[in-house]
Amino acid sequence: MRGARASGPVRRLPLLSIASLVGFITLFGIATRNGIMMVTHYRHLLTVEGLPLREAVIQGSVDRLVPILITALTAALALVPSVLAAGEPGNEIQAPMSAVILGGLTSSTLLNLIVIPPLFARFGAPTAARAAARHAASADVAGVATGGSAAP
Repeated sequence: MRGARASGPVRRLPLLSIASLVGFITLFGIATRNGIMMVTHYRHLLTVEGLPLREAVIQGSVDRLVPILITALTAALALVPSVLAAGEPGNEIQAPMSAVILGGLTSSTLLNLIVIPPLFARFGAPTAARAAARHAASADVAGVATGGSAAP
């Protein structure tokens, strides 16, 4: 959120307004979605693909890099004209919201790509182990319920 706060003074826009608060809510949604998608992909690689933790984090980060960058870049390119036209009449609501989202997208994208992988590698191992155990147990139950073997 620092990027969102820092973008206000650069464009000489009010830091707190209804429009900038809407921008913060939008930014929170985008950043949260990117983080959840990355962690979900890590867990998929651990449980379904059976990769070790370190390899799952590296592979998951590489796999999610392009979608995260495309999401951020597309939104940023759409907001640039609104931010550049901040002093023009009629942009009193759009410009602060766009500036908050644009500045926050930059910082949240960098944080999603730099901070989440090592945090998951450090603290995600117990969660990943529990998820793998649940996945194995559900596969065993499915094999018993169908009368077949869970192993391929």
